[in-house]
Amino acid sequence: MRGTVTLTGLRAFGRHGVYPAEREHGQEFLVDAVLELDVARAVATDDVADTVHYGDLAAALVAVVGGEPVNLIETLADRLLAVCLADPRVRAATVTVHKPSAPVPHEFGDVSVTLHRQRGPR
Repeated sequence: MRGTVTLTGLRAFGRHGVYPAEREHGQEFLVDAVLELDVARAVATDDVADTVHYGDLAAALVAVVGGEPVNLIETLADRLLAVCLADPRVRAATVTVHKPSAPVPHEFGDVSVTLHRQRGPR
């Protein structure tokens, strides 16, 4: 039984960006993650150990956002994808990184990058 675990709007502080001020002052990032996996065992057992624990996932993603700075949110999204795919039960993942305070000299609502990766056939 295919299913998804979805975490949206996860807020975390990081120091990512091309400009020195972004590294110095940092800013809030928002992360959306969608993990595709077989949920049949979790449904049958009703045990959190048989699925991706979204609390643990959130903590791991926040640690990456708060960790080593990168220039591009594309790079940050790739690192977050690696966290999502670290669990071998996850068949595919999509991660969106939002940078709502990006240094854009015009009024805007959001800047984001979305990456998707799936495992090869099993």
